[in-house]
Amino acid sequence: MRSADSNIEASLVDRRLADEQQLFIRQHPKSQELFARSERTLLRGVPMSWMSEWHGGFPVFLAEAHGAELTDVDGITYADFCMGDTAAMAGHTPAATVKAVNDRVRRGSTAMLPTEDAVWVGSELARRFGLPIWQFSLSATDANRWVLRLARALTGRQRIMVFDGCYHGTVDETVVALDPTGHPISRKGNIGHAFDPASTTEVAEFNDLESVERILICRQVACVLTEPALTNAEAIVRPSPGFHAGLRELTQQTGTYLAIDETQTFPNGPGGCTQEMELRPDFLTIGKAIAGGIPLGAYGMTEAVADLIRSRRLHMGDVGAVGGTLAGNALSMAAARATLGEVLTDEVHRQMNLLGGRLADGIEEVIRAQGLPWHVVRLGSRVEFRYLPEPPVNARQAMAAADPALDAYLHLSLLNRGVVMTPFHNMALISAATNAAHVDRYLGAFAEAVAALIPLSEN
Repeated sequence: MRSADSNIEASLVDRRLADEQQLFIRQHPKSQELFARSERTLLRGVPMSWMSEWHGGFPVFLAEAHGAELTDVDGITYADFCMGDTAAMAGHTPAATVKAVNDRVRRGSTAMLPTEDAVWVGSELARRFGLPIWQFSLSATDANRWVLRLARALTGRQRIMVFDGCYHGTVDETVVALDPTGHPISRKGNIGHAFDPASTTEVAEFNDLESVERILICRQVACVLTEPALTNAEAIVRPSPGFHAGLRELTQQTGTYLAIDETQTFPNGPGGCTQEMELRPDFLTIGKAIAGGIPLGAYGMTEAVADLIRSRRLHMGDVGAVGGTLAGNALSMAAARATLGEVLTDEVHRQMNLLGGRLADGIEEVIRAQGLPWHVVRLGSRVEFRYLPEPPVNARQAMAAADPALDAYLHLSLLNRGVVMTPFHNMALISAATNAAHVDRYLGAFAEAVAALIPLSEN
């Protein structure tokens, strides 16, 4: 057995994966030819290194994408449940966003000047997330980086705290994990780091308030940066009842700022998890989906934080490492206004969540029918299954159940049957353009892939 919890024979997974790899190669001659050419000039044959993580030996090359579907250069059309890892949560080429972008480009895309659209977007983010004051970046990574800088400047403290298994983009201080003895270490894959993140960052166990208290009680931490639920620790890890309330109480007692990163949890609803769980952070960061595929990040803050920044007269400019020439540009603001105002509306989020429930229920039905000890977790329109009988409560539990070969087989099997998931773990995302037929296509492909792993004597 590959994993005590998977109930899948390792040799069978390997055989099925080899079969799917051969099928993938036969179906994608043009992508394979483009990959051979791209390797001459692009590192790993792709414009961004993580694009090489797709299974099959080479990535599918995109021709076009519309709605909840994409078509590759070999003419194959897929139901897209990756949606750019939430960046295309509004769907591909949403009409309102496309129109707004075209109109704005004709009238000037960037000038280092504010626009009326920026006023609207700030007000809309305040409505959704409950924080009144906002600033913009080009990515959630930058939003997180700048929030941590502000927290250190305002508190006079140098250390920050994150949770084991966290994901906050490429912020240097957050590429950190707990070693087997519970001590912070640089996270695996943190290449060429300028400093040991353990020298700047404390790491607590998610859902463990005692570990948080041990760290914060020394009053050396400027800011706790956390996702409402872990989303990149080989599984979705939801907060236990009372965890966020206890975290808020501990940060307030110790004079520590609390920052919530909603970038990956925005699919939970129009106000992410912050609105539904009634969270009360000092800062909130978000990116990816809010401008319909146009680069944009944002960070919000309470009035109290904003007043303190004003009273301190902090210089927040490029030379001080807060800001960027294209941050808050007119094009991004126009795209965000159209996306939030006309595409990812409250009602559309509700419809997406209903489809998310349909997908989660369907996956659970397949798992139960085959007698597999797996579980499904849903955050609104974001759905994920993993190889444990019950959802994990922390990253350590989630990562212990990882099965890369089983992941590769399932991803490639679905891809060969016209369904795209993210290239890492098993996240599926419902977009504003996804419909019931797309969900049923996923479920049919998933059922076929899983059935191929069950010996005939058990069927």
